[in-house]
Amino acid sequence: MNLSTLDIIIFVSYFLLVLAIGLGVTFFIKKKQSSKDYFFAGNTLPWWVIGSSVIAANISAEQFIGMTGSGYAIGLGIATYEWLGALGLLIVAKYFLPIYLKNGIYTMPGFLERRYDSRLRISLAVFWLLVYWFVNLSSVFYLGALVLQGFLGLSLMQWILVLAVLSGLYAVIGGLKAVAYTDVIQVIFLVFGGLMTTFFAIKAISNSFDIFSGLQILYENAPEKFDLILSKSDPNYKYLPGIGVILGGIWVANIAYFGCNQYIIQRSLAAKSIGEAQKGMVFAAFLKLFIPLIVVLPGIAAFVLDAGIDKPDEAYPWLLNSFIPSGFKGLAFAALIAAIVSSLSSMVTSASTIFTFDIYKPIFNKTATDTKLVVVGRIMSALSLLIAVLVAPLLSSLEQAFQFIQDFTGMVTPGIVVVFLFGLFWKKANSSGALWTVILTIPVSVLLDITIENLPFLDRMGISFLILSVVLISISLFKGGKSNNLIKINKGIYKTKTLFNVVSILICAFLALLYYTFW
Repeated sequence: MNLSTLDIIIFVSYFLLVLAIGLGVTFFIKKKQSSKDYFFAGNTLPWWVIGSSVIAANISAEQFIGMTGSGYAIGLGIATYEWLGALGLLIVAKYFLPIYLKNGIYTMPGFLERRYDSRLRISLAVFWLLVYWFVNLSSVFYLGALVLQGFLGLSLMQWILVLAVLSGLYAVIGGLKAVAYTDVIQVIFLVFGGLMTTFFAIKAISNSFDIFSGLQILYENAPEKFDLILSKSDPNYKYLPGIGVILGGIWVANIAYFGCNQYIIQRSLAAKSIGEAQKGMVFAAFLKLFIPLIVVLPGIAAFVLDAGIDKPDEAYPWLLNSFIPSGFKGLAFAALIAAIVSSLSSMVTSASTIFTFDIYKPIFNKTATDTKLVVVGRIMSALSLLIAVLVAPLLSSLEQAFQFIQDFTGMVTPGIVVVFLFGLFWKKANSSGALWTVILTIPVSVLLDITIENLPFLDRMGISFLILSVVLISISLFKGGKSNNLIKINKGIYKTKTLFNVVSILICAFLALLYYTFW
């Protein structure tokens, strides 16, 4: 892609604005930060920052490139991940957050210790750290740099370093507060820059500024791309297995990602209050409704425009290069960078939090001072970036190994969700049942893959979840095992405010209308 002078000016302005906000927030934070200030923004985050930061952390190069490619190959069905994700956010806000916040939970491994025992806390803290370093952070670095490397004449490694510097400058020094407030700017660029790409793609289809006419032409030329529920005869059924998409394993992925994932939930744990956290999550759910307009519709447009590409993942770069005019191209480019950087900074902060509170303090220094914890947090933030920077380039030559690691995390997810759900909502769940659930989650998934031919990934997750639920229930009932069970659930804990309820109902009604229309 050739960027004009105007595009470069817009991009550089974005770059400087992000640094100014990130470093500015850091500068105005009191010089001696407590661990609560650094890791949880002093519990001062308002709803609009929480919601914006959740979306900014959620959307990355994987969505811009991968989901646009899936829109090209599959169609609107891939939007199910985003739209059901909105419902996932509402469920987590109403039923998970009150328990976390009223029990003083600040890390997901910390919850496991409070509910079960220290074995669960340590083992899953180590697991999550390894996933952050060798899958999440490194893959975002690699995928982001891979897309960006041809834009300004920089190499893959140079782009990785640029992304590391941009995300690390304020994340390492300022902690969660700097990351969260910067995410507000990131999400503005992400949404408006992404919508610009969609606008010009639709404009190219209708050859006019009439967006509704363009959408009608888009539908008329590719009606098969607007099926939300795929039939078994569809070649993409293995990715989106029919009605099972709505009722099956995607809920396991949703609950794991939004309810048990430190780098998503940490913003809400840093809220001013439970009400503020819930408003932030419902705001994120509202924003999530529009994400398919940014990352799915462009892919369908590229299909209708008969994009000259070799593989679906080239659809988004092709659109940027072919239809986005000077100036707007810089905005779209900034949106892509914003999606990458916001995810990186969020993951770095959360990896640092887990290491500091769930490994360093309980194992190495139980009496660590607040100042020491902040120092350790900053060192771990920088170290996490360094590890990911070193690993990221290797993914280009270890593609099959990387796919194996991705599949591995999917195999573990059902067990994690079972342990959390029963820990939150069933008093009799004990540490023995939870530990055996975690131990058996990979063998169960592997066994399902071996015994059931061509089993869709989402169906495997759903079946694995059901089997592991039986495991936890059976062991908890028939085998003794002590649990800390320090989690308290008071009467009325799930009561939510009228605004939350009204917006939630409207979101559910909108989604019901969408699925009724594009069934």
